[in-house]
Amino acid sequence: MRDLAGLDGLLARAGWSERPLAVLDLDAVDANADDLLRRAGGTPVRIASKSLRVRGLLDRLLARPGIAGILAFTLPEALWLVAHGARDVLVAYPTAERGALRRLAASPEALDAITLMVDETAQLDLILDATADLPPRTGGRRIRVALELDVSYAPLPGIRFGALRSPVRTAGQAVDLARAALARPRLQLVGLMAYEGHIAGVTDAAPTPYGAAVRAMKRLSRPEIAARRAEVVAAVRALAPLEFVNAGGTGSLESSAAEEAVTEVAAGSGLIGPGLFDRYRGFSPQPALWLGTSVVRRPAPGVATALGGGWIASGPPGTDRLPTIAHPPGLAFAPQEAAGEVQTPVIGPAAEDLRVGDTVWLRHAKAGEPAEHFSHYLPVQGEQVLDPMPTYRGEGLTFL
Repeated sequence: MRDLAGLDGLLARAGWSERPLAVLDLDAVDANADDLLRRAGGTPVRIASKSLRVRGLLDRLLARPGIAGILAFTLPEALWLVAHGARDVLVAYPTAERGALRRLAASPEALDAITLMVDETAQLDLILDATADLPPRTGGRRIRVALELDVSYAPLPGIRFGALRSPVRTAGQAVDLARAALARPRLQLVGLMAYEGHIAGVTDAAPTPYGAAVRAMKRLSRPEIAARRAEVVAAVRALAPLEFVNAGGTGSLESSAAEEAVTEVAAGSGLIGPGLFDRYRGFSPQPALWLGTSVVRRPAPGVATALGGGWIASGPPGTDRLPTIAHPPGLAFAPQEAAGEVQTPVIGPAAEDLRVGDTVWLRHAKAGEPAEHFSHYLPVQGEQVLDPMPTYRGEGLTFL
């Protein structure tokens, strides 16, 4: 892991003294990518762009053997990535953005590269309605779509583990939706996605009754998912020759990649190793993104106050959504303020030694959200500080 005690000196020698600052450790990214590919066992890995939101980092990872394609989070983002050279972009969520759909339908390059996600016929109709008046200037190309299958775990009525995503759960429902897509000549059914978020995205290492319950839930859920996913894939493939079946996430690569029906797995957060990923049992990504903020005041003995720091993660409110204080050791958030929008007091034995101008290093709880707060990441590799990598925001774009 990066020596944070020496990071300030490395940055100072390279002329980077301003804070706040986001430092991207490329050595850790590369080690994490190696581990993801190992865990995938030869199944291609599609990169989830929402966990990076840095085009230069996406390009760097896509150049690696074994990594193929992007899992985007909005259609405008996908169109922008294709305009900058991306050639295989699966949009992970349905879209209702009519302007973006019209841009897609008018671009042969985008039609070849982008696949839209659907999980009900209303989305199919919206796609066609938004593009109905466009003249056919794209050489007969159709709009590529993929079906999303819900693989949340519902062992008993009223009990459900997993995100509220697609309404399609059974082979019969998937076949009905596939037939609806195939009945619309301007659409082409090319794939299927089934993301087991309750396995991939729920931490399970806690030595507590809750941790044991999560591990049991995952163990029971895996065979049910595999059987249902295989049944659905076989039923849909009887109607259309699917190019891909996408599954998994950083927390479920091994089990998803082991299924015969799955042709590719997705991962993103495991490349960055954010704070929430410290609590998984089966793998340990290296922290790769460090957020540095300066101490700007000393309001009382044993208290130091840093500028900003209120980088709170999305999801259910809780202390696990706060940043992790990475350095110096021995610091904690002041309970009455926690991580604040413009200032963050820290307390503890180490706070007494902090002086105005010192750096407090934090880690965000999630992987991609820091890119919405910084115009660029500063990459370090070994003892070298490389040219800044603009984030999406730094390139003037915010997609969500």
